Amino acid sequence: MAAKSNKSDFDSIRNDILNRRFLPVYLFMGEESYFIDELTNLLIDNVLTESEKDFNLLTFYGIDSDVNQIIAAARRFPMMADYQLIIVKEAQNLDKFELLDLYLKKPSSTTILLLSYKHGTVDKRKAVNKKIASLGVIFESKKLYDNQIPSFITSYLKAKEIGIDVKSAHMLTEFVGNDISKLIPELQKLEVSLPNPPLPRRITADLIEKNVGISKEYNNFELLNAIATKDIYTANKVVFYLSKNSKNNPIMSTIAILFNYFSNLLECFWLTRKDEQSVMNALNLRSSFFARDYMAGIRNYNANKVIDIISELRTVDAKSKGIDNISATQGELLKELVYKILH
Repeated sequence: MAAKSNKSDFDSIRNDILNRRFLPVYLFMGEESYFIDELTNLLIDNVLTESEKDFNLLTFYGIDSDVNQIIAAARRFPMMADYQLIIVKEAQNLDKFELLDLYLKKPSSTTILLLSYKHGTVDKRKAVNKKIASLGVIFESKKLYDNQIPSFITSYLKAKEIGIDVKSAHMLTEFVGNDISKLIPELQKLEVSLPNPPLPRRITADLIEKNVGISKEYNNFELLNAIATKDIYTANKVVFYLSKNSKNNPIMSTIAILFNYFSNLLECFWLTRKDEQSVMNALNLRSSFFARDYMAGIRNYNANKVIDIISELRTVDAKSKGIDNISATQGELLKELVYKILH
């Protein structure tokens, strides 16, 4: 097996697995199941050939398994293969998980043990955690923030030799949020709708509108741009559409996007220099495209107005949840909110 690596990020682990640099034990844990499943499938596909899997791929489920049973299996030798791969799924439900430390004191050189520990993490103070860290890899799969999703979409599609423009990536982010389990099926749906190679394959706003059901003109992404540029006509058109379709466009999503924008915009007013590069550095933006709305906001608003807007966003958020609101609908609240922002 490969020498111990200190790198525990997704790309490094993926690269090591693809290059068959295996370690005796892997602990994949955390809240985001997608990355755990991806790395698990990579090990399944790369450790053993199809014929070797019949005798050397063993899968246990935490809720139904006994630690001693898993240890006994891990100490066996592979049959007609260099390794055996033992996967413990739902390891968070494994009773006496910490007893795996007994095996890890002297792990088999021909066994690769994978512990899939979802929706939580192993206590770092436990001896078993420290032992895994010294022998193998611990990867914590965290939920991505909303602002990380466009980059994830771009990278996911790039791996499949599919292009996507920034606006389209943001449209999908706004529609799905940071729930990757919902995002992947939408991306797969779009992939299927593309022409087959060798034609260049690229996802566009038109394709998303047709296959996912997001309007390329009337969405929170376009509303934010209209508010930033103080394009009252466009803002009113988008608000009218969103208000008529509040079931698919809940006001809470709009408030969250606007709150994030104006909170960041307020930070921009305290910058010594307010040029594009300074804004990008302060907000940790990856390209000038993302700075566009902030540069427009700096031109069209001032700090006092932004403070008032943030206060109004908090008020409308409370009203949308029924606080101090007897009868106003989501659509009515949205119209009033945008009017107060723009005037």
